[in-house]
Amino acid sequence: MLIPIILLIIGMLILLGGGEVFIKGASSLARHLHISPIVIGLTVVAFGTSAAEMVVNIFAALQGVPDLAIGNILGSNISNIFLVLGISAMIYPLTVKRGTVWKEIPLGILAVAVLFVLSNDILFGNNVSQNILSFGDGLILLSFFAIFLYYTYGLTKVDSDEPAKIAKYSLFKSIGFLFIGLAGLVVGGKFIVDNGVIIAQLFGMSELFIGLTIVAIGTSLPELVVSGIAAYHRQDDLAIGNVVGSNIFNVLWVLGITPLIKPVPVNTAANTDVLVAILAAVLLFAFMFIGSKRKRYTLRSWQGAIFVLLYVAYLVFIGMRG
Repeated sequence: MLIPIILLIIGMLILLGGGEVFIKGASSLARHLHISPIVIGLTVVAFGTSAAEMVVNIFAALQGVPDLAIGNILGSNISNIFLVLGISAMIYPLTVKRGTVWKEIPLGILAVAVLFVLSNDILFGNNVSQNILSFGDGLILLSFFAIFLYYTYGLTKVDSDEPAKIAKYSLFKSIGFLFIGLAGLVVGGKFIVDNGVIIAQLFGMSELFIGLTIVAIGTSLPELVVSGIAAYHRQDDLAIGNVVGSNIFNVLWVLGITPLIKPVPVNTAANTDVLVAILAAVLLFAFMFIGSKRKRYTLRSWQGAIFVLLYVAYLVFIGMRG
């Protein structure tokens, strides 16, 4: 028990360092490319912080533990909104752009809704005895992902309006920071996930429960670190774009690729968690309009506190469910 705990702590330290370096590289790269930081958050940062989920899902598919793969994605998306954005908003209120509110957040809701339909073959009368994400379902998810990439490509034409306080390093150094930071995020995340699973298994927990809690929180730590640091440095676009983009990447990209490797059976118990993921995204959208003035959308500290409390309630619920 002692060795996994020590490795877990080491992983967290590596993760924190990697997140700080990654944010510096991403912010500087945004200035070099003269594009909005929201694009960096939605793509480069989101892809980097979703790397842990992708690694976990690929191994889960190959090793035949589908509950871990599904639980990892659903748990990560729920924790990204309730925990990551909740804590980030508590650190400093996050100002959200109009395009993010009306386009990117709804796309995140749509992604989970599509997953709900594709993963419920029995519910929608497909004359099967088991819910499964098939090869074709994976292609559908990847098709939606291609649309998302086309949309973000259009955003690159928007002039950057990042604050001047963002440091600008040389292009070589900026890219170097990205790779070093990404390596720290992946290595730190793997340490946390591997040893977190070992600790959880010692207590006899189910694969779905481990995926929704230990693995999901572990693979969401890069998002938490990146968004928390971004909020602390008042880089709202990176903080919001990271979470929204990561959630879209998780469902459309990671779960799109997973059934291409091997069809993924879906536990009907996961339907509740899919609905919670949809609820989290809908609440994020709704919170944008509470107390907003002159079309200035802000996720406030008290709203972040509600998100964190909801996440605690969710953990209690799945703990009781077992």
